[in-house]
Amino acid sequence: MASTLRDAFPGIFVSGEYADIPARFPTVTIIESDNSVLQKMRTIAPNLENAVSLMYEVNVYTNSVGYKKSEAKDIMETIDNEFSKMGFTRTMCNPVSNLQDATIYRIVARYEGVADKDFRIYTN
Repeated sequence: MASTLRDAFPGIFVSGEYADIPARFPTVTIIESDNSVLQKMRTIAPNLENAVSLMYEVNVYTNSVGYKKSEAKDIMETIDNEFSKMGFTRTMCNPVSNLQDATIYRIVARYEGVADKDFRIYTN
């Protein structure tokens, strides 16, 4: 996904770590917020974890003068398309006020899915 974002938005910074105020812009953080065993797919040993429930939280930060909102939405659309291709479902997407620096526009989204032991993704 990072290479797709870098191709579409040269100079974008993509990280797997959360940042209150990114060092450069635009920035995207993609963080795995949940990875828990899907109880209904659990079996007796040795394959207890046949599937896991996954949730990723994505933050998009921009500070472009005059068009930061549209830039953030364009970036989020690219991210949304990539997660959809993988089989994830977007469960939330909202702008968030950045109280530490009002010049930064931020959008947060969450994507959920189920991955089996063969790394196939299923929607919840």
